[in-house]
Amino acid sequence: QVELVESGGGLVQAGGSLRLSCAASGYTSRINSMGWYRQAPGKQRDLVASITTDGGNTNYADSVKGRFTISRDNAKNTMYLQMNSLKPEDTAVYYCNAEVKAALANVELWGQGTLVTVSS
Repeated sequence: QVELVESGGGLVQAGGSLRLSCAASGYTSRINSMGWYRQAPGKQRDLVASITTDGGNTNYADSVKGRFTISRDNAKNTMYLQMNSLKPEDTAVYYCNAEVKAALANVELWGQGTLVTVSS
């Protein structure tokens, strides 16, 4: 089993910064790619950024390019999302996601989410 726990959300003014963390525990050696998703009230959950197993490749939603940076420290079993120049439209619950190798097929796991609120 793998468990994902997010932290670092909170209330910040527009233009401010936050850093989210996603700590993995359990069979962490089975984790492949990881990512951050977000879901605003009344909207679908969308990909914010993703990162490959070794951290060598990253991908960002157009809306956050140049403002957000995803990274991971496999030695600490932790993934991060540095969010700068935050905007009110970044307000959402942010979820950590991981692809985990399993016996028959890879599975997707989710954290419980952390709320980010950006005030104007």
